[in-house]
Amino acid sequence: MGVSIKEVAARAGVSVGTVSNVLNRPDMVKAETVEKVHAAIDELGYVPNSAAQQLREGQSRSIGFVALDVRNPFFTDVASGAERAAAQAGLSVLLANSAESVERETWNIELFERQRVRGVLVSPLAEGLERLRDVRRRGIPVVLVDRGTEDTTFPSVAVDDVAGGELAASHLLDGGRRRLVFVGGPTSIRQVSDRYRGAAAAVAGVDDATITSIETDGLSLQEGMRVGAELCESVASGRVDAILAANDLLAIGVEQGLLGGDHPVTIPGDVALVGYDDISFAAAAVVPITSVRQPRELLGETAVALLEEVRRPGAAPRQVVFEPELVVRASSGPPA
Repeated sequence: MGVSIKEVAARAGVSVGTVSNVLNRPDMVKAETVEKVHAAIDELGYVPNSAAQQLREGQSRSIGFVALDVRNPFFTDVASGAERAAAQAGLSVLLANSAESVERETWNIELFERQRVRGVLVSPLAEGLERLRDVRRRGIPVVLVDRGTEDTTFPSVAVDDVAGGELAASHLLDGGRRRLVFVGGPTSIRQVSDRYRGAAAAVAGVDDATITSIETDGLSLQEGMRVGAELCESVASGRVDAILAANDLLAIGVEQGLLGGDHPVTIPGDVALVGYDDISFAAAAVVPITSVRQPRELLGETAVALLEEVRRPGAAPRQVVFEPELVVRASSGPPA
């Protein structure tokens, strides 16, 4: 049998209620009493029963985070930021992967709801948010992560992806590129469509420039490699001189597909390449890849802060939007 809270109270010379307050609401207890109780806890080796505490409160001390794809280092960095912020508040983060599947996203959210998590952070796939409104109506707050929304009843944190797409395309155009290809998909993912929309707006402002879009089945390295290999002939013939990928995993795959394809091409001599997210692997690619940087860990930290805000009675949900930043590397140098 483990040490009980009664034994801790007896050793510290305080009531059981005081020990409970020290563990759960230390700001309500005098500093010297807190010190005395912690000394008794250390001496006896007492371990609080968090499961029992959660049963009493009717809610866990955990936050659920449903990421779009945990294979993408972008989302693991966002989760790292969320975990750090949660830990400072005495909370934990449970990470789930939707793997770009609406069905898996729904299943994970329902699982978190059954576990009565403190709240759900989610990068939703679907444009409609009715399912998330149902979760919220049942008492679990929801924060949208890496996704803006016109529905201001939801707190959200994101980067301006339209501005990011425009920033990337403008950089390519300023470097003399005129025949651009955007690679990304599915286009039902809001981030993908916003990035393309920004890139298309930049191209529309240059008379002799064009942009076409290649929709992928996902935002993966493998899809990038497939598209890169398919574009080799177009690059070699001069029909394509710049590629903008919707994320860095795609960009890395495109680079591998181009450099290993049947038609020898050079980056950036024959084709410039820009990615999105600025994950660490972008800088470590064979040809270091220019990328649109998002403040990945700050997104996670902010999501937790927004969740705690919206849990307060009467608090209005906030929508936080960060500005993207272009990180220029060798892949987007001048044409040969």
